[in-house]
Amino acid sequence: MLETKDILETINMIDNEHLDVRTVTMGISLLDCIDSDIDKACDKVYDKICRYASELVPTAESISREYGIPIINKRIAVTPISMITAVCQNKNPIKFAYALDRAAETLGVNFIGGYSALVQKGFAAGDYALIESIPQALAETSHVCSSVNIGSTKAGINMDAVKMMGPIVLKAAELTKDNNCAGASKLVIFCNAPEDNPFMAGAFHGVGEADCVINVGVSGPGVVRAALSKLDDKEDLSAVADMVKKTAFKITRMGQLVAQEASKRLCVPFGIVDLSLAPTPAVGDSVAHILEEMGLEICGCHGTTAALALLNDAVKKGGVMASSHVGGLSGAFIPVSEDAGMIAAAEQGAIDITKLEAMTAVCSVGLDMIVVPGDTSPEVISAIIADEAAIGMVNTKTTAVRLIPAVGKKDDECLDFGGLFGYAPIMKLRKGSPEVFINRGGRIPAPLQALKN
Repeated sequence: MLETKDILETINMIDNEHLDVRTVTMGISLLDCIDSDIDKACDKVYDKICRYASELVPTAESISREYGIPIINKRIAVTPISMITAVCQNKNPIKFAYALDRAAETLGVNFIGGYSALVQKGFAAGDYALIESIPQALAETSHVCSSVNIGSTKAGINMDAVKMMGPIVLKAAELTKDNNCAGASKLVIFCNAPEDNPFMAGAFHGVGEADCVINVGVSGPGVVRAALSKLDDKEDLSAVADMVKKTAFKITRMGQLVAQEASKRLCVPFGIVDLSLAPTPAVGDSVAHILEEMGLEICGCHGTTAALALLNDAVKKGGVMASSHVGGLSGAFIPVSEDAGMIAAAEQGAIDITKLEAMTAVCSVGLDMIVVPGDTSPEVISAIIADEAAIGMVNTKTTAVRLIPAVGKKDDECLDFGGLFGYAPIMKLRKGSPEVFINRGGRIPAPLQALKN
């Protein structure tokens, strides 16, 4: 039974500490929409999404009203479109992007993810054409998000795909330079991409998933920071970890409640709860501020990677006990533009690309929402992707890169995306050219730890 103090504590978390359900994401398989006639296939895609998700937004909003729980985003993830377009030879896959965007408009969802390709071991039919179309798709749609998985611990790293993605990221920024290069903010390049991730821009519906599922992503950096602020500075780090675990448990229980209720009302199987701490630009809702509450003067100083490792592990340990199915990314996000503390640290020069790369070895994702100079070469962008993929491959974890080249901006300016995406200063990159290395192409072989069978 719930006690009065538990109810009041949750109300305070929602009212004063930015506790929310960041997203309710419906995953929909489009495998039965495959058709060699691309127009018929697009019609099937639109019809199935609208049929399955017709009640998604009203249901999420009714749950939010009845329980008093803020549900910030309603989203859809679909089967990687490169698989659906594979039989439509010599046709421009951009038509699928238009169909996805039209469905999102009809349903009133915030984003729809899955304009994606999985090429960790090589290109299959449909992959190459879809990747080439990504910049145009992101420039000409409002709700579509894209991802490409270029590596895994089992397969190694597809360096031909890595080489390809540098120009793609740059072109996505260039085509949307009049809109703060927003196209690149909707594109994520993964190593070890999870197939049940509810968070954009990397969400897609994996082929091993059910025909339709409900996944929920919870968020509560402000709640964790507030809990740690009550600890005495003399408490040791075991006490800090214990406090994070207890708080993550409470946060995840709320996500479990929303997931089960949405599943029941929509008559759709419950997939997973992603218990990631996803920050926002709002003051008091920052992962960086949690690390500072642990005792760091500013995020990025020496000790930051260790503090983040403690946080990420404690969040998972606490959350996994609170939900029947945990998945997705789960842990702590460190996006620069979406986190008020990270923005401040970047503006003060306390954190740079090198420190961020080190932190990605222990966080739940990778180099996320980082603004880089607009004249950055495609080879450098590809090299950053390769570095991050190597961390994920060797450590058997998900890593990702979401870079936004600030095309047309000066080095002392910033990009302001608004809303949850926030803003970020342009971050300097390291000197030296990786051009010869990137142009070699081929594959980086899978590491020894891949041989587990």
